[in-house]
Amino acid sequence: AYKLGFNVAVLEKTPDSPAGQLTKYEFVGWVDDTNILKQFCSVSDVITLENEFVDYEKLEFIEELGKKVVPSSHTISLIQDKLIQKKTLRKSGIPVADFIDIDQHSNYENISKILGNRFVLKSRKLGYDGYGNFEVKNSNNFLEGYKKLTERHKNLFAEKYVDFRMELAVMVVRNKKEINTYPVVQTIQENHICKIVTAPAPLSSRVIKLAKEISVETVKSVKGYGIFGVELFLTNDGEILVNEIAPRPHNSGHYTIEACVCSQFENHVRAVLNLPL
Repeated sequence: AYKLGFNVAVLEKTPDSPAGQLTKYEFVGWVDDTNILKQFCSVSDVITLENEFVDYEKLEFIEELGKKVVPSSHTISLIQDKLIQKKTLRKSGIPVADFIDIDQHSNYENISKILGNRFVLKSRKLGYDGYGNFEVKNSNNFLEGYKKLTERHKNLFAEKYVDFRMELAVMVVRNKKEINTYPVVQTIQENHICKIVTAPAPLSSRVIKLAKEISVETVKSVKGYGIFGVELFLTNDGEILVNEIAPRPHNSGHYTIEACVCSQFENHVRAVLNLPL
């Protein structure tokens, strides 16, 4: 943002954060402190997010102050609860793995009848880098996973296990006039954390075209503006399924700093400020 000539305000929980050190407009606190939030907003024209875990109702409050938030509170409300995210994608015709809502009355037998003997329990909120996921193969496993995940976040859902050939990701960037994609990449995870990104992914032109089309439609389905990381599965049957969407710069796009004319970070700023991508 500074390279493009803009002043930046930063709201962070601790002083002297990496971004906070670069600006005199550093606000220390968090969105649950209305006074700090109002001070931060008073010096800001446009506000964007470093992650999707800011409660969308706090973003609605910022919008009610007359400030523009990108991605909007509505977009974040469709993404941060992963069950709502999956329902939104399915409603828009985006291919996703089968899933069901669960509660304290759910059990392995009932879920396995719908999703098969092997499925994944997922936290509806606060899940990333494998936190909030638990693979289930039997009833004892289910009880263990349910207990572990509900200690982190009380609301869960279950999703069919995907036997994938390859994990893919696409960075999609969108402003009011244009929408574009970075190359489709292959991602390899180690202990649920992205270890290797291969850009471009070693795929046929048909699969690459399909992955990009699905990723663009995914961002449109949540009325998204800014930059988005769309994570995909390429199944053994040659299908592409959307796994998750992240409304922010994403670890699968960090290679763009060195590899691309315009990094994911610069294009995010451009999209947020409605500058040409």
